[in-house]
Order: sequence, then C-alpha cells, then structure tokens
Amino acid sequence: MNTPYLEIDLAKVFSNTQKLVKMFGDRNIDITGITKVALGEPKIANCLIAAGITSIGDSRISNIKRMHQAGVKAAFTLIRTPSMTEIYDVVKYADVSFNSELSIIAELSDAAIKQNKIRDIVLMVEMGDLREGILEQDLNQAIEKVIPLKGVNLIGLATNLACFSGVKPSKAKMDQLSRLAEECEKEFSIKFRIVSGGNSANFNWLFENTDLGRINNVRLGESIFIGRETLSRKHIKGLYLNAITLVAGVIESKVKPSLPDGEVGQDSFGNTTTFVDKGNIVRTILAIGKQDVHISGLTPLSDVDIIGSSSDHLILDTTRSPLHTGEQVRFSLDYAALLSCMTSPFVGNSYI
Repeated sequence: MNTPYLEIDLAKVFSNTQKLVKMFGDRNIDITGITKVALGEPKIANCLIAAGITSIGDSRISNIKRMHQAGVKAAFTLIRTPSMTEIYDVVKYADVSFNSELSIIAELSDAAIKQNKIRDIVLMVEMGDLREGILEQDLNQAIEKVIPLKGVNLIGLATNLACFSGVKPSKAKMDQLSRLAEECEKEFSIKFRIVSGGNSANFNWLFENTDLGRINNVRLGESIFIGRETLSRKHIKGLYLNAITLVAGVIESKVKPSLPDGEVGQDSFGNTTTFVDKGNIVRTILAIGKQDVHISGLTPLSDVDIIGSSSDHLILDTTRSPLHTGEQVRFSLDYAALLSCMTSPFVGNSYI
C-alpha cells in the first residue's frame, strides 16, 4: 500500500471497545461510541457495534449521514449543536442531537414537524469548561421554552469537560449535574432518559467513586482508539495502545551536518529553531509533514529521533538505526495526531 497510511487493527479496536463496555456497564453506564476521529468510517462503526456499542455519536452530520447510508445499524447522536444550514439533515439522519441554543432547537422542531417526525434532544449544560452549554441559572427557563415545542422531545442533560479549558470531571461536577437533572425533573414533572457526564476524561471519576448519582452515559472516542484516559493520558489497563499505527516511507537518507549552514531566520511556519551540534548524523526524510499530521503527537516505534518537519517532510535522526530509501517507519499516535491523519486526504487507511 502507498505510504503514508494508518494501519487500523479492527480486532484491537473491538477488544478495547468490548472491555470498556464491560467496565462502564458494570457501573450501569452506557457508552456512546464517538466516531468523529474516524470520519464516520462504517467499518469502524460496525466494529464498535459488534463489540457491544448501541449508540454512535459524531460531531459532524455528514459523518452520520455517511454511516446511515452505508447501512450501519445504531442510534445516531449528533454531539455538536448543529448550524442552521444542517437542520434538515439532522432531523433526517440523527436520532438524538445535543443542543445549547433555543433558536436552533426551534428550527429543529419546525423541520421535524415538516418531516413528520419527533426528534429527541439533549440539552448541554455549561459546567466550567467554557465550551458549549446553557448556564445553570438559565436552564429552567430554557426547558420551559423547549417542552411546548411539538417537533422535539427533551430526553436528557449532558455536559462536556476537559476538552477546551481542561476542567476535570470531578465528583463535585458530576454530583452537580446529577442534582440539576433531579431538580429539573421535579420542577417540570419529566423523567430524563440520558444524563451524559462526559467523555474519556471521566475514567478516573468512574472508578474512584461508589455513588455515580444520575450519570448513566459517557461518550468515548480516545479511550477506544488510543487506549488511554484523557486527564493525564495514562494507559487504561487491559486496553491496546497500538490499535492504530502510522506507517510512513523513507524518501531520502543521507549523512549530513546536524547544524544548518548560513544565517538562520524563521522557517516556513514562522518558527525559529535552535539546533544542537552533534557533528555529522544520518538525516532521514519521510514523505509526510505538518499538512498531514500533528507532529508532536508522533512517537517512533524504532530507535530514531524526530528532528522536525515542514509541510511535506518529516526529518529524523536515524544515526543509531540507519534507514534506506523505500523502507518504512512506524509511529504510535496521540489523539491529535490520529485526528489529523484521518482528516488528511494524503494518508490512506489499511484495515487488519
């Protein structure tokens, strides 16, 4: 296969998913498997479903549409508040949508009525991470306006933490969400089907607390594909760290100086780099660069060092393990690197 490409081991993705389903299921927490990093790839979605996932979530309605049209059998949740231009497709292809703006919810209601549907919605609550969500003091007023809308059905509350500002999903935060759910149910005589506490950052909270309150759902992506929780990126015991590997090909390998020759200014990305004098080294270039991958998220799986990169070239010090043109180098990826590779049209996918 042409390099660069991602080697995706579906057996390892399946194993990670199955183990997480059991871990969380033993605590009565359902998992929504998040496919946004995989661009809604049906092969991956079906792998998650085979491992016990029943709900698939994605932030892009185009990804949900792709899975829906490929015949993926699951309940689909749009986990990002849709834009006005996406309303029709959200009603047509998503079973549930997470929402934080009343104007969007009103449009969803109108579109659902026109399509002769009732669309389930979950309200996002702002709990300190300062991304999306309704402020706590405005929640009752929002629910009061949503309940009468005929085209939508309010089924739950959710929050998102540790994504933008890095605020931890602590016991206090999860208890607060449980309290809000119970207060809203009492105030409006309703019963929430979903109280979604967060994402892969909730792993520590799950196993450090006996009372999980009303939380009955989490949305997992990174822990499935990378095998780590996201507060400190620690390995989750029993999960594979190498379910997905990047493979890139060598296009040049030569002995060259370690220091540039000439007056040094900014590089093509506006950075000024400091170089260490190591004498002559073996400098190897791979056919991948910043346009394809978040470089700082790569870890070589062989005894080589990353020196740096440009938009289309990744430069390695391979003095300890010399490489030749045509050989390949393998890397493990963090979530940012995986996301960028999956999004690049120049990085292929190879499924095992």
